[in-house]
Amino acid sequence: MTEPGTLPAVRTWLPAPELHQRGTVVLFPGRGEHSGVYERLGRRLSADGYAVHAADSTPGDDLDLLTRLVSETPVTGPLVVAGSDTGALQALAVAAASARPPAGVILAGLADLGTPPRLSWDDELEARTACPTHRRRLTEDDRFVRGALSGPLPPALLSAELPLDRIDLPVLLLHGDADPVTAPEIARSIAARLPGAELGVVRGGRHDVLNDIDHRSVAAHIVQWLERLRSGPDQAPVVTVETLS
Repeated sequence: MTEPGTLPAVRTWLPAPELHQRGTVVLFPGRGEHSGVYERLGRRLSADGYAVHAADSTPGDDLDLLTRLVSETPVTGPLVVAGSDTGALQALAVAAASARPPAGVILAGLADLGTPPRLSWDDELEARTACPTHRRRLTEDDRFVRGALSGPLPPALLSAELPLDRIDLPVLLLHGDADPVTAPEIARSIAARLPGAELGVVRGGRHDVLNDIDHRSVAAHIVQWLERLRSGPDQAPVVTVETLS
């Protein structure tokens, strides 16, 4: 947990100097994770012109502190607050409380507020991702906290009511249909209660949907959604597919 009153450290991926920055993403990681876990996503989004600021936040961090972090982040273009697992719950809370509301929110693999499953390390890897590269990364990562998915959620998150009635923003939910940690029905239920929500269900996806086997397709969908967001919240997809007989 971050020291009281101290902002979490942030790792940043910026677009190349010759690129026009198209937007800004602030990302909160999930249980056991840290900012470096999102290097692949940060590099991919920055290559498409989006600055990514991933925080070394933890599930127990004070939500006011995270709101302050977002407010002090340098922003160019539309600001999007994103999170995975418990970070997704934090992203929702920050978006609702921020004096500078973001243009949109990305929620990946929302944490279930119920009793977490008891998982061995092998089971946790299976639950998190089918990507062999990411499995190796987590196994060899000294900063990653094993067993975090089996621990109780912090009281601040358990007692905080999801501010769904205060989120009048475009929201992209991403969830694996084979997520054994949070049932896909939970994501569908949350999406149904958010008027500006779009739900992207990843076929065969596990819990860490941003770092799962189909992370390239997920990142590409995020870029497409960000591009639509730049044109306004009600814009249709830029590219539509027509089936020719």
